[in-house]
Amino acid sequence: MRKLVYGLLTMLVVALVGCVTINVYFPEAAAQKAADQFIGTVIDSAPAPASKDKQPSPPSKKDNQPSAMLLDLLIPAAYAADAPNIRIQTATTEAIQGRMQERFRGTLAPLFDSGAIGFTRDGLVAVRDAAKVPLDQRAGVNAAVADENRDRTALYREVANANNHPEWEPQIRATFAKGWIERARAGWYYQDSSGAWKQK
Repeated sequence: MRKLVYGLLTMLVVALVGCVTINVYFPEAAAQKAADQFIGTVIDSAPAPASKDKQPSPPSKKDNQPSAMLLDLLIPAAYAADAPNIRIQTATTEAIQGRMQERFRGTLAPLFDSGAIGFTRDGLVAVRDAAKVPLDQRAGVNAAVADENRDRTALYREVANANNHPEWEPQIRATFAKGWIERARAGWYYQDSSGAWKQK
């Protein structure tokens, strides 16, 4: 009888540990999708500079494609509901997004266009070439970059906390860092994994 009780307890502990392990992994694909939407809203809020070499926007993957419609028919709704998700919209993140859009439209987009600032490899913004900014405007540019980085740091922390996993903050930061660089416009600067500046 004791062996049966010990066996049942062991199976219960293994099952509980298995459930905990399954629920704490970082949903990278869901995080990337959420980050892309957030980043697109911020970057697209600023008008693109007039250029004869305007890049066409990448084709969107909408659900009206035949393959997507077939996939929707084949995958039961209950299974689709179990797909990992990440929460990115809270009152705090919406306020941060509003400030970032305003800052991007008013200050940052022209600085990215000129090459004065760029995206860092850790999801922030840095002054890359201060000589491209008139001396009397440098303090304002430094203040705008500091405000942007403060908001970005708060954003990554808030997304992790909103998903009840503060330990995800480094992965969320890395996901956003990759997204900012991928969504950068042609001619903008970013840091590669070694920290060297590259132009897109």
